[in-house]
Amino acid sequence: MTYTAESIEVLEGLEPVRKRPAMYIGGVDVRGYHHLLWEIVDNSVDEAINGYAKRIDVVLDKDHKGATVSDDGRGIPVDMHPKFKRPALELILCTLHAGGKFDGGSYKVSGGLHGVGSSVVNALSSALTATVRRDGREHQQLFSRGVAASKLKVLGPARGSGTSTHFRPDASIFGDKASFDLDTVRERLEAKSYLHKGLRITLLDEASGKKEEFLHPEGINDYLGKLVRGSGKPAIHPNLFTLERDSEEVRMECALQWTEGTDENVRSYANGIPTPSGGTHENGFKQGLGKAIRAYMTAKNISPKGVTLAAEDIREGVVAIISVYVREPQFQGQTKDRLNNPEVAGAVESGLRVALEQWLLDNASAADSIVARIITAARARAASRAAGQQVLRKTAISHRLNLPGKLADCASTDPEECELFLVEGDSAGGNAKQGRDRRTQAILPLRGKVLNTERASAEAILANKELQNIVSGLGCGVGAEFDAGKLRYAKVFLLMDADTDGHHIATLLLTFFYRHLPGLLRGGHVYIAMPPLYRIDAGRETYWALDDAEKERVLANLPKNVKPDISRFKGLGEMSADELKQTTLDPRRRRALRVMIDNEVEADRVMNELMGKDPQARYHFIMERAKEAEADDLDV
Repeated sequence: MTYTAESIEVLEGLEPVRKRPAMYIGGVDVRGYHHLLWEIVDNSVDEAINGYAKRIDVVLDKDHKGATVSDDGRGIPVDMHPKFKRPALELILCTLHAGGKFDGGSYKVSGGLHGVGSSVVNALSSALTATVRRDGREHQQLFSRGVAASKLKVLGPARGSGTSTHFRPDASIFGDKASFDLDTVRERLEAKSYLHKGLRITLLDEASGKKEEFLHPEGINDYLGKLVRGSGKPAIHPNLFTLERDSEEVRMECALQWTEGTDENVRSYANGIPTPSGGTHENGFKQGLGKAIRAYMTAKNISPKGVTLAAEDIREGVVAIISVYVREPQFQGQTKDRLNNPEVAGAVESGLRVALEQWLLDNASAADSIVARIITAARARAASRAAGQQVLRKTAISHRLNLPGKLADCASTDPEECELFLVEGDSAGGNAKQGRDRRTQAILPLRGKVLNTERASAEAILANKELQNIVSGLGCGVGAEFDAGKLRYAKVFLLMDADTDGHHIATLLLTFFYRHLPGLLRGGHVYIAMPPLYRIDAGRETYWALDDAEKERVLANLPKNVKPDISRFKGLGEMSADELKQTTLDPRRRRALRVMIDNEVEADRVMNELMGKDPQARYHFIMERAKEAEADDLDV
């Protein structure tokens, strides 16, 4: 094939977004679907942040496949742009990097300065209707898949100002079954109302007719109280530490409280956007917190003997919210998971350090409880570390001799390059053993359903052979004896059939890991392998499809004169060793989902309700989602 100018493909307008949507919204899964809604909501929130809006209304369509977001802000400009000779509304929605957040005059702070949010939503929506009230008139324009579907027209006179956007994400990109989850939307909107005190947000679900309103005059202080109550662990001091500080480069708000819990729960936000991957503001918070505690202990001449305080000891049990507003936010990627502004770290650290140290000096009783709690955590950590080292010394020589007999171990002893596949069934395990890379990949077949450890007693868990084999193979201990330093495999894959039973087994294993080896999940060591459900042979080409939706997309893109041969795998045992290697084991070609905990409190609640002893919570969960399980999707 020749490589000439004709080989170069130029994507015009919003074509790049439709061609590579993951570059703009992180993926076309349920998270990406909801990301479109967050982009539109954040535009309305930006109006509120800058003092132009006081109310945002969100309506979910009856089928939850579309949504409307309205605000009482200034309204998107609709006049003709002098250079491009197009209405500003059309320019904003049909052009990447077009908006009012570049010149610094229209918005002091904003949740997104990329100028791609609204246009990306437009590009990935089969239909979008923008209605604008300003200058005494109501204007409207229709769009579809990134292009204008009508001219801008005036509907008539109107009072006030604001923007209303209705959109339906494109099923050809997200699949026919994708929709908005009411609980996810509710949680996000409620968080927004906490972050912007005084902002009134309503949510109307057209399916049920239920309307909810979120308004929190006390802002993040109310939010922190909710998080502490939701943790199930009582606070060790009654009064919150709160801070509001406004400087030239950063405006910050912070609230925190220590609890009796053993985990830290820090929620960070930048310009109202959740940053689950943290960033410079969260780093500054953690540094300022540690320095304030140490400075207080020095001032009070508190020096515990025989123990060294680590940063994790200081933050153990902390529930905190850190929210910053920056004029020029530098987010990592369009999904805005992480804040990268270097100047924010120092501003947050210095502001928090000074204020928290003074608060500790002014609240002696709370400070004494906090310091005592930190010292106790440090002593417990030291004792656990000593016990782990003793166990490690005793088992260093005989460790490999105690591995489970069914484990086909790898040759390498370097955990960083070693992978363990927990495989459903002996048949699939045999194929996996043949298809693996024997140097770096280990296989442990599992027999039958794994024990539900959320309901089982400690005795039953300890006596379960399958769980014993997993713990023995991992080598890192369990419960309080867990030591990530002894983990024999940096990556642990759950390799199950792509059916209901396989999903159930994976869920049971995740339950066990979450409750008894949580360090595996927090360390990012656990992955869910994604073996294909279909093999499609078309001419000389072979395609693999994870599910029915991907199969249909593959078939739709095949040339019309090619007759495809479609094979459906009922289970991993039906795949040959070579097929399993190509699709699921080979690091260069496999697909897998990394399991992470975004919200510790919410994860604990969901795990307890859905896997615990109380059947009522599971009943409500199933009934609420019964319509999602259509008859043709059931494995009978």
